Amino acid sequence: MTDFEDIYNRYAPQIFRVCLGYTNDTDQAKDLVQDTFIAVWKNLSDFRNQSHISTWIFRIATNNCLRAVAVAKRMPAAELPFNLAETFEESPEEKLSFLYKYIAELEEIERVIISLELEGLPQAEIAAIVGLSSGNVRVKIYRIKEKLAQKFKAYEQYR
Repeated sequence: MTDFEDIYNRYAPQIFRVCLGYTNDTDQAKDLVQDTFIAVWKNLSDFRNQSHISTWIFRIATNNCLRAVAVAKRMPAAELPFNLAETFEESPEEKLSFLYKYIAELEEIERVIISLELEGLPQAEIAAIVGLSSGNVRVKIYRIKEKLAQKFKAYEQYR
């Protein structure tokens, strides 16, 4: 078993991006990463190596994200007083920001799947994390990418 610092250094950036895909909020994503690794720290001695440690960590992260999304749904949403699309000039960082915004609009299971796919996890590992077959994950990834492509295409038309 690897020590906690190695685990944190290896997986924290990926977990952050997954959490950002759920929340579209940098500060909340950082909090969720912290919550995830607190849980990893507390439960590392109980990890039984029945799966890859990355699968276990991503499962903890996605569960934390799903709880945060559920809490956020119960809270009233504040509307921004201006259109964000009108304020950007299309830098790669802004396109990435829009990608995370669009990912945050997906259904929960779709957010999990595409976030893990973007992190480069093998589809078999994604399937183990979300509890679906590899074939089903492959189909969902294709459909999610189609949805995101349509959102970007619509955004480009109305700019």
